[in-house]
Amino acid sequence: MEIKTYQVNQINDGTLTGPDIHSSLWNNAFRLSDFTLPWDDGPAPAMIFRALYDREWLYCLFNVQDSDVKVYVNKNEKAEVIYSDRVEMFFRQNEQLNLYYCLEIDPLARVYDYRAAFHRKFDPSWAWPSGHLVVQTERNQNNYAVSCAISMESLKHLGLLNDMQLQTGLFRGKCLELDIAKENMKWISWMKPDSVHPDFHIASAFGVLQLV
Repeated sequence: MEIKTYQVNQINDGTLTGPDIHSSLWNNAFRLSDFTLPWDDGPAPAMIFRALYDREWLYCLFNVQDSDVKVYVNKNEKAEVIYSDRVEMFFRQNEQLNLYYCLEIDPLARVYDYRAAFHRKFDPSWAWPSGHLVVQTERNQNNYAVSCAISMESLKHLGLLNDMQLQTGLFRGKCLELDIAKENMKWISWMKPDSVHPDFHIASAFGVLQLV
């Protein structure tokens, strides 16, 4: 299977202040809209991903078209993100998925961060290093946006940035019904995972972010 590559353009240090959703600097980023419904028929709901970087930070922006956003809130715990509409970024060290790290972010800027190992061995007690992840979100009538700034230091420390490449999965979970008793999601992905059943936690779900 061909691994897709997205080119991440460099910007001058300090010109993008955190995950600023409305910065004009996003015009310097390539628009990635090549998302599919791997396990459903028809075109995927519209979503655009952009990324930029400087020497200190990787900046990522998701613009999601959605007029029926569903967010589960009970105790406002981070695990509630998995019952909600959200975007997801997975970063792996290698194709064997010996260790990889996951960020799932909902429209309320809540982050479900965890580390994992193949296959689906999750450690939700883990958290992205403090101070090395900043998130901003915005929600409107027909869409929502999720932006994050991830420090280059943390990506290097976790063994994720190698030869200016990040092996990354880009996903979206579209919540069809707020029901924690059963999963009722439509799954959207950049890569088409080689699995009959929905599963982003396999090697074929990852593409490459190439920093240039």
